[in-house]
Amino acid sequence: MTERVDFYILNSAAAKPRLAFACRLIEKAYLRNMRVVVVNDTLSDAQAIDDLLWTFGEHSFVPHAICADEGSPDPATPVQLTILPAPAASAAPTASATPVVPADLLVNLSARLPEHWERYPRVAEIVDADEQRRRLGRERFKTYRDLKVTLETHQRGDSAEA
Repeated sequence: MTERVDFYILNSAAAKPRLAFACRLIEKAYLRNMRVVVVNDTLSDAQAIDDLLWTFGEHSFVPHAICADEGSPDPATPVQLTILPAPAASAAPTASATPVVPADLLVNLSARLPEHWERYPRVAEIVDADEQRRRLGRERFKTYRDLKVTLETHQRGDSAEA
């Protein structure tokens, strides 16, 4: 059951500050011995955060892996980068393609509400100043609020620490 959702609102609309902020947040959670799942829209998005996690800090090390399907999570890896499946074209129910990885924190870098978000004690939503991402972030905020989840909002500058 989700205890709290934190929205981190960034000033920049550029992708790099958003991903750099995500890396600092992930590292902070990892250093607190938390297991983290990072949800991305596409494999290329997951690869971008994967690359940045290796290079964002000269002295940083965050063990992570891309977990693209149900069979790929490695329980020994504390940070899993997952991919949100595309919305179903039909109304027929389908099996979930998103791996459900046990973790303490879900970091949502996708544009949509991730499947199974309620299974994680904490959720972090990172919303930058891109007009479309801001609008979709507001929609997710309203959904969480309507579900009576505790919400925290944090205004961050582009270079603000996590």
